Order: sequence, then C-alpha cells, then structure tokens
Amino acid sequence: MSTESLISNMNKLLVLHKSLLELSVKKTEIVKQGDMAALQQLIKDEQTHIAAIGRLEQERLSLCSDLLPGTPNPAVGEIAEQANTQEKPVLLKLRDELLEAVSEIKQVNSLNQELIHQSLQFINFSRSLVMPQKETYTYGPPAGKPKAAGPTSGLFNSKA
Repeated sequence: MSTESLISNMNKLLVLHKSLLELSVKKTEIVKQGDMAALQQLIKDEQTHIAAIGRLEQERLSLCSDLLPGTPNPAVGEIAEQANTQEKPVLLKLRDELLEAVSEIKQVNSLNQELIHQSLQFINFSRSLVMPQKETYTYGPPAGKPKAAGPTSGLFNSKA
C-alpha cells in the first residue's frame, strides 16, 4: 500500500470540503433572503456532501491504518514522517488545506446558526405581537368548569 492512494483520497476530501464551504456560504445568503424552498434544497445538497465526506473519511482512516499497521489511529503527520521526500510535503500541504477548509466551514456554519436563531427569535416576537397569549391571573378552577362540591381535603376539619 502506497501513500499515493492516501494522497488521492485526501484530494477528493479537499474538493468535497471546498464544495461544502461554497454551499455554506450560499446558505448564508439564502437565510438572509428567507427563501425556504431554496434552503431545503441546499440542505439536501449538504447532506449528500456530508455522506460522501463520511465515506471518504472512513476510507482515509483504513488507508492510514494500512500504512502504519502498528499504530492505533495514525495521523497524517505520522504517515508523512514515514513517507519519502517527494510525498511528505504533498501530504502535509493537503492536511493543512483540509484543516483550513474545515475551520472555514465551522466559522460559516456558526454564522448561519446565529442568523437562523435570530430569525426564529424575530418570528416568535412577531407572532406574540399578532396573537398575544391569554393569561389568567386568578386562582381557582379553569373557566367553564363548576366548582367541585363536597368535602375539601384540607388538614383542618372545621366541623369537629
């Protein structure tokens, strides 16, 4: 097993992560516009990307385990140390680009989460203005129910 297959796998992962980043940036604009149909389609696209990334990540993990069989959960940096001089910089560069892409995706998704949270707060606020909640300030049986007749279950019996 050579590191060429790992490099190929990591290139595919990088392409998918960059595509996922583009989708996340598009999601920001769609959330700002409030286009629910486009948002639903974009979420479906994201889910297919995430599934493909998951499959490639599992493949990458098995490739790493095959390249360093004695090491549990070997990292790309450990494999790069064992690789030849031509493949080492390529592996390290791919690792750094993947880490950067994942970091950017996290930042954009954090922004999207905040935008969606603010949108929901605004919707709830608007709804409460249009349809205020009916609040009761009295203690007693609910409206429409007669008062229960019969002995009370208090601790003090006044008839005694």
